[in-house]
Amino acid sequence: MANIDAFGHVTGTSIYVDDIPVMQGTLFIKVFDAPVAHGVIEALDYSEAEEMEGVVKVFSYKDIPGENQIGGIIADEPLLAEKEVHFWGQPILLVVAENEIAAEEALHKIHISIKELPVITDPKEAFLKGKFLHNSRTFESGNTENAFREARYIFEGSADSGGQEHLYLETQGAYAYPMEHGSIKIHSSTQGPTQVQRTVAKVLGIGMNKVEVDVARLGGGFGGKEDQASPWAAMTALVSWVLKKPAKCVLHRMEDMRMTGKRHPYRSDYKIGLDKDFNIIAYEATFFQNGGAAADLSPAVMERTLFHATNSYQIPHVKVQAHGCKTNLPPNTAFRGFGGPQGMFVIESAIDHAAQKLKVSRESIQARNLMENGYQFPYGQIVEGCEARTCWEELNAKYPIEGIRKDILTFNENHAFLKKGMALMPVCFGISFTNTMMNHSRALVHVYSDGTVGVSTGAVEMGQGVNTKMLQIAAQEFGLDASQIKLETTNTTRVANTSPSAASATSDLNGKALLDACSQIKARLKNMLWVKNDLEAGAEVRFEGGKVWMEGMEEPAIWIDVVLDALARRINLSAKGHYATPKIHFDKIKEKGHPFAYHVYGTALTTVTVDCIRGTYELEAVHIVHDFGTSMNRLVDLGQIEGGLVQGIGWMTMEEVAYNNKGRLLSNALSTYKIPDIYSVPKEINTHFLPTDNNNMAIYKSKAVGEPPLMYGIGAFFAIAEAIRAFNPDAPLHLPYCAPMTPEKVLMALYGE
Repeated sequence: MANIDAFGHVTGTSIYVDDIPVMQGTLFIKVFDAPVAHGVIEALDYSEAEEMEGVVKVFSYKDIPGENQIGGIIADEPLLAEKEVHFWGQPILLVVAENEIAAEEALHKIHISIKELPVITDPKEAFLKGKFLHNSRTFESGNTENAFREARYIFEGSADSGGQEHLYLETQGAYAYPMEHGSIKIHSSTQGPTQVQRTVAKVLGIGMNKVEVDVARLGGGFGGKEDQASPWAAMTALVSWVLKKPAKCVLHRMEDMRMTGKRHPYRSDYKIGLDKDFNIIAYEATFFQNGGAAADLSPAVMERTLFHATNSYQIPHVKVQAHGCKTNLPPNTAFRGFGGPQGMFVIESAIDHAAQKLKVSRESIQARNLMENGYQFPYGQIVEGCEARTCWEELNAKYPIEGIRKDILTFNENHAFLKKGMALMPVCFGISFTNTMMNHSRALVHVYSDGTVGVSTGAVEMGQGVNTKMLQIAAQEFGLDASQIKLETTNTTRVANTSPSAASATSDLNGKALLDACSQIKARLKNMLWVKNDLEAGAEVRFEGGKVWMEGMEEPAIWIDVVLDALARRINLSAKGHYATPKIHFDKIKEKGHPFAYHVYGTALTTVTVDCIRGTYELEAVHIVHDFGTSMNRLVDLGQIEGGLVQGIGWMTMEEVAYNNKGRLLSNALSTYKIPDIYSVPKEINTHFLPTDNNNMAIYKSKAVGEPPLMYGIGAFFAIAEAIRAFNPDAPLHLPYCAPMTPEKVLMALYGE
């Protein structure tokens, strides 16, 4: 099935928040935000702004009827600043006007005096000064101290990875209007409708049952709208609630970039020990997470960094610890991979360091240490259904690694100012929310009297194709054409207490709930047919092609006839399905458990060419063998692989989030922040579906595919580094492991000593 949203997207008929027709009397909101990164507000005068033509009211924290608090995990983030500001771009006031132009002009009539305080932007500096957002954590297995004493080779170093701007096409926004009986409805661009509902209820001081959140789709999210959609929805709801009018707030691009958090930058230290055969026997890493000024989702992101600190490798002795550091940057948040890529980059850097020192190829160490079934992760889960080595070997069979390496050596010998490099990137990524209680979902299904079907789930469509997969499930279960199924918007009144569409678990959780709802209705219809046709209970009944086939009956029944018969017998043709992932658990005191429903595996081989005069590079090809399980939609899954790969490459190469030492964002527009375009993506991407039919807990055995492919992009960093070393063998033995590897850094490394 092709993506059901594709036609609407390319014809411009898909509806986003800013496309909703505004009601008469709608008010528009602009946010007045902090012009410094840290300070005490000494004076704030907005009287002149309030007196401007078209301005209705200026809101401060004093106008909030409930709690001035939007922190989800930790209550440490005010909706509107009170006495202090803690990051450049922190919301202070809301200017509400009859049109957006008037609101924008009024911003310039606000006068503020702030006594500036010291600014911290570096997580290691925050660590040394004792500035933390949450508790530090450690995962440990074996005994690294003893193992390092036995290791033949030991290498230590540091690896830093930068932030990444989500750059979703649709910026943050919401539209709210009052309803009857003291209720409010909000159209929000959010991955977490329930989180918005909960936050708005807290800010307004009302029950969640009075807050309805509706989401048609997002123009991209990538994690940036998991928690960080909540403040803009809360601001919009606040204005609508107090003034009893419809209200709208949609950020402009530069406002969005300035005020919102990014992928967490990390600074990390590592120590790796190998035996005489290059088996990794000990590994230690310390992660300094730059969480920004408030916790947001940092505790959970940091946890996943620890879960993925050893990537696809089986290492008997591991100790990894992480510190969530408080800085004066916008609160950093979820981003595709959710801390996993940051952890993987460090172990890959450590392996690269060892390979350079030992004068062997990276892939020789990687291949030797790939995990096998039965290995116990440092967090206690036992590896089952492992495809790490299978993916590697399948890739090697299709694209012989030694042959490619020889071709690269030959090319480099014959080209003075062009050098090629290659790198392999294995991936092992766990699927589930690591907070066990979030792994549940519901779905509501109605079969109408004309035989058509309405489906509501907690899944939010944001370009990943989840609506298509939900449609497939309903169509397959009832044996109907897709045209007979309608996917409703995601709405907190129809489906309550949803987990956000995140963690690559959206299709699994909501798909299993939908399967449950469909199965309930089918079971009622089967019982009716067994009785009506005097069939033995348990006789086979199949729903296929708009007909219902029954064991022992020569002719099938027509679907619509079965539906009408059920209605005549007053049989319930609606169902609420529920799913909670079984088996998973994790003890955060012992730091042991079984947190993931399953793991996704894969291997990518990346080749690059570096222009050694200009410092620029081209990605020649990326070859991937990926563990999809039994894919239920190859087109959708292939799109996720290619999009995730390119986003990962962008993080590793050109996407540089830059703040100055005063905490001001320098890469604040699309002229100063670059993402991969058609000219910078790999010239060739080949994705191969690993043929497997293993039991797993995915919907229809079709494994999650949203986040894992982003990690393939890490290979680009090491392929470029290899090409640099081919040109300048006199450069430091191992280049600084500092991503992104921008052309400026490449040029300096090419001619560095």
